[in-house]
Amino acid sequence: MKPYTDILVTDEYIIREFDENIDPIELMWHRDQEDRIVEAIEPTDWMMQLDNQLPTLIDKPIFIPRYNWHRVIKGSGTLTVKITKL
Repeated sequence: MKPYTDILVTDEYIIREFDENIDPIELMWHRDQEDRIVEAIEPTDWMMQLDNQLPTLIDKPIFIPRYNWHRVIKGSGTLTVKITKL
């Protein structure tokens, strides 16, 4: 089971939601097959961590190169992000 719900999927982007009740253990390190830009829809204290980098707030668009290990770190409330696949 995926730790998120895709709210809207188009050819250009995905709107994805992570529930506030998710167990942080479900937010595993992973890689994607395409470059992505991830940006929060609303202000949040959730964080993104890329391989060999410190976690950063998702307070501005974050570029994630394809095949780069990364993970989401749980904050408070629900996280809703826009993911643009490049």
